[in-house]
Amino acid sequence: MWRPISSVRSMSVNWSMRNGMRSSITIWSVSTTRPEARMRTDMIPRVEIIALGGTIACQPDAAGAGVAPSLTAADLVIAVPALAGRAVVGARDLANLPSTEIDLPLLFALAILIRAFEQDGTEGVVVTQGTDTIEETAYVLDLLHNGRLPVVVTGAMRNPSLPGADGPANLLAAVTCAVDPACRDLGVLVAFDDTIHAARWVQKRDTTSTGAFWSPAPLGWLAEGEVALYARAKRRAGVSVPTDAAVPFVPILKPGISDEPRLIEAAMAAGAAGLVLDLAGGGHVHTDWLAPLSDAAKRVPVVFASRTRGGRVLGGTYRQPGGEIDLVSRGLTGSGDLDALKARLLLMLLLMAGRPDEFALRASLSLPALTS
Repeated sequence: MWRPISSVRSMSVNWSMRNGMRSSITIWSVSTTRPEARMRTDMIPRVEIIALGGTIACQPDAAGAGVAPSLTAADLVIAVPALAGRAVVGARDLANLPSTEIDLPLLFALAILIRAFEQDGTEGVVVTQGTDTIEETAYVLDLLHNGRLPVVVTGAMRNPSLPGADGPANLLAAVTCAVDPACRDLGVLVAFDDTIHAARWVQKRDTTSTGAFWSPAPLGWLAEGEVALYARAKRRAGVSVPTDAAVPFVPILKPGISDEPRLIEAAMAAGAAGLVLDLAGGGHVHTDWLAPLSDAAKRVPVVFASRTRGGRVLGGTYRQPGGEIDLVSRGLTGSGDLDALKARLLLMLLLMAGRPDEFALRASLSLPALTS
């Protein structure tokens, strides 16, 4: 059985915190290859795996009371010997957190690190994290990443202590995507359960299934260790966010039957820089909400999405008060094909880059093309 040979390097990354202070973190790198590969690493693609924590890195505690993230990126790499035949792998720990603890400052630091790897000649980057916020992480990185470098996000639904743990297979699939030339210039991808998703459309749709991730148009699949792409999503221009920009407060409001519009007033009173509405159907709301929404739209950008999380919001079908035609006439902007989570993230980054006018916001939310 081969034993890994490791070399350790470090890198410091700085970013601005939401309180205006600056912070930094040192990322340690452990490069792992088979001994017989030492003399021919220049022939093998180089991939960096950046670990953020999550189920893929979880272990049971001593008392058996549950699991928590504790495994390092190097631990994840060593658990998948087949990686050595695919790439020279660098393993780096940026965080070791449940994914609900991931925030925008951490993702900005991650984007800076990815940019540095691309400039250094790395062929691909894989990010491992908890699945609860993979769809958000992937989309933020997609908005920030302008390069051709493949960036692939993955994780696991079953922690390593469970029978049928899916982390090793997902990690191998992600690295396979990251080194495949066909995955260049596609932005950020999610590789999960041998399916390749575009960051813009991927959603977590189940709490426990290993096939929890879904998108209306997967870009491809993996079979027999090979990538098979069937579509390419047209890339958008990235969002350039100043390093000293403060993270804005942009809440998501999801009205149900008999919900009162005081939620809008509370959000505005709390200093919301924008609002995202997760509305019924193609973008419809009770008439009681119309006056406060009109007032809010005069002060901040207000975007409406569909709580169905499928299809795209409508723009010209329903003319009744509270229908999408009425909402647009009041200054609200439909989210196109983005769900509320991603519409919120896009709006936040646009606000950090400079308050967007209505034209810029509509252009950013327009539907990208799929090509075969």
